[in-house]
Amino acid sequence: MRLLFDMDKKDYVPDGTKFSRPSVRGIIIRDGRLALVHSLKYDYCKFPGGGIDEGESHVETLVREVREETGLCVIPESVREYGYVYRAQKGKTEDIFVQENFYYFCDVSDTLSEVSLDGYEAEERFTLEYISPREAAEINRTHSHGEKEGTGSFAVMNERDTRVLEMLADELSL
Repeated sequence: MRLLFDMDKKDYVPDGTKFSRPSVRGIIIRDGRLALVHSLKYDYCKFPGGGIDEGESHVETLVREVREETGLCVIPESVREYGYVYRAQKGKTEDIFVQENFYYFCDVSDTLSEVSLDGYEAEERFTLEYISPREAAEINRTHSHGEKEGTGSFAVMNERDTRVLEMLADELSL
């Protein structure tokens, strides 16, 4: 899979303790718009997806995470690679936090299932919205995100997904 870009802050001790948490993200396109998760509380858009559990394949994680966050049912046979973003920075408890974020194009069935949001996702009022990548990037870059605005992990996640949104808009002319 191609490297889209890396976000290596180089703010850590290179030979220190390391924690790795790979994740997957779904790129679902309908009528020129992307299926994104919109945090109504903090007004930002993100790709549906999340961390890979031990023993889980990328496709299994993608199916689970997209269903939990949006209710959409990914068709496993439709999953196609787009690229990944490499992130490395000083961790909270470990010296180095590494995350490879794998982005996949996928199709979904017409059936919707019930969403199953984590506590913070419910508190942020995660909502499925179909939105153009340029509009979503504009929201992420220009709107206020409240108390999340200054937090390091949010800033990295927001920048990562915004850059991928902009790449998709350019590459696919969306």
